Amino acid sequence: MTLTTRQIRLERTPVAIPVLSDFGLTEVSLPILQPGEVLVAPSHLSLDPYLRLQMGKRHLSGNLLPGQPVVSELVGKVIESRSEPFRPGDIVAGFGAWQDKTIIEAKGLRQVDFGDLPPSLALGVLGMPGLTAFAGVTELLRPGPGDVVLVSAAAGPVGSTVGQLSIAAGAAAIGIAGSEEKCRWVVEEAGFSACINYKREDLAARLKTLAPDGPSHYFDNVGGELLRTILRALKPHGRIALCGTMEDYNSESRSPGPLPMEIIGARATLMGLVVYDYEHLRGPMTQTISTLIRQGRFAFREDVTPGLENAPAAFVRLMQGKNFGKAVVALVAK
Repeated sequence: MTLTTRQIRLERTPVAIPVLSDFGLTEVSLPILQPGEVLVAPSHLSLDPYLRLQMGKRHLSGNLLPGQPVVSELVGKVIESRSEPFRPGDIVAGFGAWQDKTIIEAKGLRQVDFGDLPPSLALGVLGMPGLTAFAGVTELLRPGPGDVVLVSAAAGPVGSTVGQLSIAAGAAAIGIAGSEEKCRWVVEEAGFSACINYKREDLAARLKTLAPDGPSHYFDNVGGELLRTILRALKPHGRIALCGTMEDYNSESRSPGPLPMEIIGARATLMGLVVYDYEHLRGPMTQTISTLIRQGRFAFREDVTPGLENAPAAFVRLMQGKNFGKAVVALVAK
């Protein structure tokens, strides 16, 4: 019997911020499961800004072209397996198409068992965003007592995790976010010392008040002019982890980066962060963050949209900056 499934595919390359008509919903037939493959029914799909770079042919992980299904990380239940490590009923995470059912090579899957914590966290603070933050804090920034860590996009899963791991290491954390609601959560729930609403406040002036000597560390998710502003405010010999370029995601051109003299003047150390280099830290990351969650010392937030058919609208919201927390789509079993 031939299995069919609904599929979200890219219909055309977005111009600036994606719109709904850039995506399509269709029905496709699934091929016969081959040795080494697993049939998975996703429970949650991950929505990530890097997908916009794939659509614009500007991401190191590959391109997403019109006519192709959208692929992102997902978590779900094994329906059928032709790979010994996985059995029907197992909860797994990996990369797969935005479909009600999808076939994934077993070598790209990992078991998910967080005990009392929800499996969807495998897409958030216990997944790629958490690993990104963990590597940035433990391998690159390495903050400690007396340090002040500044974090952009601080209400997101990466930024909020960077701040909370820095706090756990004894440092103070200051966030940058785009609304009063997000800033309240960053301070009241995630434990940051302060949060700057960049849409309403003078960032440089507020930083001067909050950190007169300048932040000693900066985790950058935005790039562009924000990075240049932070460089001018950075404490001499500060450390910067370069992770994302949100300012450019919806643009066909790239914002000018900091000038060499700005980096030299700050005596700054800038380090690029690519999460794929740190897969070996997944175990320690999961152990550290899950322990902090159970101790009540770590806050997380998910922005959940129900229904596969609503995934494009949720992605558009994400690229408009209207999400609050880790953006996921929850699928209803078909």
